[in-house]
Amino acid sequence: MEKSPIDASLPLAASQQAKQSRVRRSALGVLALIGTSYLLLSHGIFGTLRHRHLGHWHHRDHFKAGCVQPDPIFPSKNDDLDKLQDFIGSDTFRNATVARMSGAVQVKSVSFDDLGVIGEDPRWDVFYDFYAYLENTFPLIHEKLQVEKVNTHGLLYTWKGSDDSLKPTLLMAHQDTVPVPPETIGAWTYPPWSGAYDGKYVWGRGSSDCKNQLIGTLETIQLLLEAKFEPRRTILLSYGFDEECSGKQGAAKLSEHIHNRYGDDGIAVIVDEGSSSEESWGTLFFKPGTGEKGYTDVKITIRMPGGHSSIPSDHTSIGVLSELITHVEAEQYRIYLDDENPYYQQLQCGAAYSPEFPKKLKKLLSRRRSSKNTCKAKPDHLAIEAAKQGPEVKYLMQTSQAVDVISGGIKVNALPERATVTINHRINIGETSKVVHDRLTKLAGHIADKYNLTLHAFDGKEEPSSVILTETRDALEVAPVTPTDGSVDGPFKVLAGTTRALYGEEVVVSPGIMTGNTDTRYYWSLTRHIFRFGPGYAPGEGSWMGNIHTVDERVNVQSHINSVKWFVLFVRNMDEAEF
Repeated sequence: MEKSPIDASLPLAASQQAKQSRVRRSALGVLALIGTSYLLLSHGIFGTLRHRHLGHWHHRDHFKAGCVQPDPIFPSKNDDLDKLQDFIGSDTFRNATVARMSGAVQVKSVSFDDLGVIGEDPRWDVFYDFYAYLENTFPLIHEKLQVEKVNTHGLLYTWKGSDDSLKPTLLMAHQDTVPVPPETIGAWTYPPWSGAYDGKYVWGRGSSDCKNQLIGTLETIQLLLEAKFEPRRTILLSYGFDEECSGKQGAAKLSEHIHNRYGDDGIAVIVDEGSSSEESWGTLFFKPGTGEKGYTDVKITIRMPGGHSSIPSDHTSIGVLSELITHVEAEQYRIYLDDENPYYQQLQCGAAYSPEFPKKLKKLLSRRRSSKNTCKAKPDHLAIEAAKQGPEVKYLMQTSQAVDVISGGIKVNALPERATVTINHRINIGETSKVVHDRLTKLAGHIADKYNLTLHAFDGKEEPSSVILTETRDALEVAPVTPTDGSVDGPFKVLAGTTRALYGEEVVVSPGIMTGNTDTRYYWSLTRHIFRFGPGYAPGEGSWMGNIHTVDERVNVQSHINSVKWFVLFVRNMDEAEF
C-alpha cells in the first residue's frame, strides 16, 4: 500500500514535540529582544536626540521670549505724507541735505572745557551764528513753531499738538562740537571745517557728532510741515550747546525748563544721539541705547616734604603716587552682567535670532540664574565668556578705570611736594560710585599706612604728609534702564516697529548700552522711555561712529537720508499711538 504523508492534525511523537517547543521559545526570545531593542532605541538614543532637538527649539523660544520683535509699524495711509518717503530718496533731497549739512559743519560751534560765563566769554558767541544759520535754512519751522532760547543759546522748538492728553515726543541733539587740535589739521583728508562732499560723505568736525542728527530732525519737521501734517501729539526739539563739556549750561537748563512745563514723567519718549546698527553673529542689529554707564573722576594727591634733590628721601611724592597707580591698575573691577544691563537682553536676542551665535555663550545663557539670586563674589561665567569678544564688549559689563592726567614737580633739582593723578571711571550697571570710592579708599589706605601718611578720602580736607582723594566733579550714577518689552504697547514697540518697517523684518532691534554719556543725563525725571539712537544705516558702511572726536570725521549721506526717513515714520507712528 502507498505511504501517505503525516497528517498535521495528528499528535506528534514526544521527541518532536520537545524540539518544536524549543524552536518556539527561541523565536519568541528573538522577537522580544528585537522589541526591547526597538523600545530602547526609540525611547533611549533616538528619544535623547529628539529631546535634544526639542530642547534646542525650547531654548530658542525661551530666548525669543526675552527678545520679542514687534511687527513692522506703518502709519495710516495718507497720500501726501506717504509721498515723503519717495521724495526723501530723491536726488533733489540728497542735494539739499548735503548743502544743509555742509553749511552746518562750516560753523565752528566748538565748546571748550574752560569756557567762562555766557555773555562774558566771547567763545560762546559762535552759537549766535549757528542759530542764524538754522533760522535761514529752515524758515518754515521758524515761522510755524514756537522757538524759545533757554539760557541764551539753548534751543527749544515746540509744535503744539491738538490732543493735550497725549504726552509729547521729544527729539534731541546738540549744537556744539569738540575742538580740532591744530597739530592734526594736516592729517585730515579734507579741511575739518570745510563740510566737503565727495559724492558719498560730508566731511568735517561735527558731521557725525551730532550735527547730522540735529539737521535731520529739523528736516523731518520741515518736511512734515510742507506736507500739511497736523500732529495730535506735541513735538519738541531740544538742542543743547555744551554737551561736549558737561551740558550744564545747555541740556541742564533746557530740561529744567521742559520739566517746569510738563512735570515728572510728562514726556512720552525721548530720542537723542547714540548707537545705531551693527552686524553681530551673522545678523544685522539695531541697538538703541536704553541705558548709560555711570561716571566719576577721582583725583588723588600725594603731599610729602620737599627739599633739595641732592639729599632726597627714599621715596618722593611722585614715587609714592606711582606705586599707588600700579596697585590701582593691577586690580581690575569684576566683569559682571546684571539682569538690568541691556547687553543681557542683547545676548538673548543673539541666541534667538543669530545663526552664528557662539554655542558656548548660548549654553551659559541657558543655564544663567538671575543676578539677584547669584553671589556677586562668584565669577560671572557668562559675562567672562562674552567679554572675550574684545574690550568694546568687556566694558559693557565692567567698570572701567583710566589713568588719564598726571602731574608733579616743578624743577629737576627740587623734590616734589605734591603729585596728582586723575582717574576716570565709567561705572557698570549694578554698581555705584560708592563702589569706586570705597575701592580707591582701601588702596590709598594701604599706601598711607606704608609711608606714614594721613588719609583724607572724600572728606574735603588736606594737610601736609597726606594722601587726598577728591571728586573733580559730582559723580553721575548709572542711568535708569528704559523698558524694552516688545510685546507691550509703548515707545520701544513703536521704535522697533518703525525700524523694522524701514529696514525689513530680517533686522533685529535689541537694547544697547552706552559706555559714554549724553545730554539725556539731565532728562531722567521727564520719562522712563529714553533712547540714545542714531537710526541711519547704509549697507556695507561698517561702523556708525564716523570717526567722531578724531581726524576725518564724516557722515555717510545715504545713512543720513535713511535717518530722515526713519524720523518721519517715527513721528507719525508716535502720533497715532494711544499711550
